[in-house]
Amino acid sequence: MLPGIGVFGTGDIVRALVPFLRAKGFRVEAVWGRTLEAAENVATELNIPFHTNKVDDVLLRKDVDLVFIICQPDLHAQIAVKALGIGKHVLCDRPAGLCQLEVLKMVHAAQYYPSLISVISHGLRFLPAFVQMKRHLEAGYVGAVNVCDVRVHCGSMIGSQFDWMCSHLMGGGILTMVGSHIIDAVSFVTGQRATRVHGMMRTFTKSTEKINGIRWIDSDDFCSFQMILDGGACVTATLNSHVADCA
Repeated sequence: MLPGIGVFGTGDIVRALVPFLRAKGFRVEAVWGRTLEAAENVATELNIPFHTNKVDDVLLRKDVDLVFIICQPDLHAQIAVKALGIGKHVLCDRPAGLCQLEVLKMVHAAQYYPSLISVISHGLRFLPAFVQMKRHLEAGYVGAVNVCDVRVHCGSMIGSQFDWMCSHLMGGGILTMVGSHIIDAVSFVTGQRATRVHGMMRTFTKSTEKINGIRWIDSDDFCSFQMILDGGACVTATLNSHVADCA
């Protein structure tokens, strides 16, 4: 029998994920939202039997065996560690945490309960382009990998209302949302891990027409970093969501 699922989050990914899980035979038993209203709206829309804005209300349910953590990043470590301690399997969206301490707590919890599934979702590595790239590199198509140059330019990631994407303390910003994927993809494709890293971040857009006044945007919309990998390759990455809308 497939495990019952509890979902933490109310965003677009949740709306796409829940129907997919049901199509595969899973039971989605509960949903958590930052506010009770948000949780209720998603529960009604997706026909989920239980909704709440309290983390423990989902984790303590006996019909929930596996939790999907797809909420703001500053809650990832807290929910994951608690879920593993209660005996739930965990699939957590990227990034794992906002600092090394949070990530280490998650790693230690996963190691302490080895019989439980504990996975960080880095979906970029499963895209056909990256899978094919890895195969070519392993086959020696380009020889030894010495330099990786990564450039990502996109429109603003800020919505029409102030939310966690506007705050670096809650995990917003292009480094956490895109950079975490890039770092994993580089490691996956090259088979190498970073040994030294340095970089910088900037916030160019600190307000918009709809987000101003007492609340300001402090999440990064530009980031540049370099890594030296354990196989000798050098990586340069530029991530930029500070791109003018030319529409």
